[in-house]
Amino acid sequence: MTLREIVEKLDLQVHAGAGRMEVTVARGYMSDMLSDVIGNAPIGGLWITMQKHKNVVAVAVMKSLAAIVLVQGRVPEEDTLRAAEEEEVVILGTTMSAFALAARLHDLGIAGD
Repeated sequence: MTLREIVEKLDLQVHAGAGRMEVTVARGYMSDMLSDVIGNAPIGGLWITMQKHKNVVAVAVMKSLAAIVLVQGRVPEEDTLRAAEEEEVVILGTTMSAFALAARLHDLGIAGD
């Protein structure tokens, strides 16, 4: 499933990376601990988090993640948006909780471990 399809089906907001919506996603990971994401998130996966600071972009680049999804209405900080655009990282957002979003993604066929 592409990021565009996920955004449309789940009514997600695109904060950064609108031009990169054709990336295919098959797996996801949920964590707010950056070292956990570095160690365990699948390459090319969708990362669910409530962290909105600039370091999430560095982790996404390091893991070649398809996108970061901020939950509970969180909005990325300005320096996070700048870094995301520079590094071509997609940042999405939702008002859903991480648990609700993970359940909806699972229903769409996005696998976790």
